[in-house]
Amino acid sequence: MIKGIKFVSIPVRDQKKAMEFYTEKLGFTVVTDQPFNDQQRWIELAIPGAETRLVLFTPPGQEDRIGSFSNVVFLADDVERTYEQLAAKGVEFAQPPKREDWGTSSILKDPDGNMLLISSK
Repeated sequence: MIKGIKFVSIPVRDQKKAMEFYTEKLGFTVVTDQPFNDQQRWIELAIPGAETRLVLFTPPGQEDRIGSFSNVVFLADDVERTYEQLAAKGVEFAQPPKREDWGTSSILKDPDGNMLLISSK
């Protein structure tokens, strides 16, 4: 049976720049960084305390997805505090924390313009 999600992929133009952002700004750690083909590397990142990994990779023919709204949603216990911490590190946001009936969310942008949601439970 299916037990979980192994990884999700975020399409990026510049893997080195993206890896620096996700590790230095967001605090993820590199699990795998190896050649994939003559154009890209396979970069898997771990989120501290989470099982699902993030892959910085753009499948051939999917370049038009770079810089779009991602279906990746990060979970944070305190969205406002996470927003403040990341903004202090220079992370750009498309939406500051917003409270809704279902919880609080914010939207960050990575160096390629990919928009990723941060949400509370």
